[in-house]
Amino acid sequence: MNGNDDSNLGPGTRVTIAGRRSEWTGTPAHPGAVVSPPVWRASTHLYPDMAALRAHPANEDGNFYYGRRGSPTQWALADALTRLEPGAAGTVLYPSGVAAIAGALLTVLRPGDVLLMIDNAYEPSRGMGRGLLHDFGVETRWFDPTDPDAFRAAICPRTRAVLLENPGSLTMELADVPQLAQIAREHGVISVIDNTWAGPLGFAALRHGVDITVMSLTKHVGGHSDAMMGSASAGADWYRKLRLRAQGLGIVVSPDDAALMLRGLRTMDIRLQRTSATALALAQWLAAQPEIAHVLCPMLPGAPGHDLWRRDFTGGCGLFSFVFKGGTSAARDAAVDALHHFGIGYSWGGFESLATPVDPAPMRSATPWPPAAWDQADRFGVRLAIGLEDAADLIADLARALAVWRKAGASQA
Repeated sequence: MNGNDDSNLGPGTRVTIAGRRSEWTGTPAHPGAVVSPPVWRASTHLYPDMAALRAHPANEDGNFYYGRRGSPTQWALADALTRLEPGAAGTVLYPSGVAAIAGALLTVLRPGDVLLMIDNAYEPSRGMGRGLLHDFGVETRWFDPTDPDAFRAAICPRTRAVLLENPGSLTMELADVPQLAQIAREHGVISVIDNTWAGPLGFAALRHGVDITVMSLTKHVGGHSDAMMGSASAGADWYRKLRLRAQGLGIVVSPDDAALMLRGLRTMDIRLQRTSATALALAQWLAAQPEIAHVLCPMLPGAPGHDLWRRDFTGGCGLFSFVFKGGTSAARDAAVDALHHFGIGYSWGGFESLATPVDPAPMRSATPWPPAAWDQADRFGVRLAIGLEDAADLIADLARALAVWRKAGASQA
């Protein structure tokens, strides 16, 4: 679906107007009759006669054909996401974020290719490299996200693509994506990014040189922890290839889920503002606590990657991590168990706050964890996904958890 370039408009305006074409929110006699596109549930699309069937445009976007090709509800969501992504010609929808990553990589890669993957990538992406892609004859190699020279050196004649993630969703290292994308382009390597953390409102991936940008819509776009979906957006050439590959795989999303995503999209900007501000307040508070060795939050002044965040990003989100000063895994678990306002769960981007342990050492291939420059006793981390609760209540909750951590450490001494 070709989207207009709304990059001159503010983010709040963009998420309000995107995907609301009058033909999708009304009838020919009364276009634009309702605010949001209705839910079109249909597997079968009908033609008035044989002439109409034979005149149907060949596999064009936005035309009724069969339920697997979508209807106005799905088209509206795809169109909205395209309009939010400067430089995009279209967006393909997938049943989950992982499906979107798989769909993008299966579009780009062929047997015998080498995929370079950033070493702080989402574990399901790493698993895809070791499993699905390996089974299809693709070799995956990992590189240091903070070292462009290491990326350049890793490129070989068989390198076809690079998968980026910025920042890494556990350890929060920021990569110099414009430089990595430029190196990739110089060597004929296709760049794909998992841009779920900031999304297009916080990081315009295509404008920064990336070829394909992927999001888990489950997170910020949905925003209410009640639906799963993913997307991939690209310029005209790669969009057509993504779309055809998705059609070949029989990928389709539910119109009901698409409607939930459209509803969440309308408040995404204001939710991101709120969760980012609260996350920064918590990060600043944690950085001042003697029990904390490291706060891994690119938005925090002085934190690793903050200069890149200020240079490249227009926004952030509520996801960050921290690492205890010493301690044990059991003490870390006791602290998480003591939290009242944080659920324990693996997602993020919803209205509720979450906490999960950070144990990335087994997930690293090219870089050590903890980093060599750290005290190696500082290894037990927690990832916080900040929701819409008041910052003061979440800080009080963390203070109680730190007291439990101190007590647990004392009991083990």
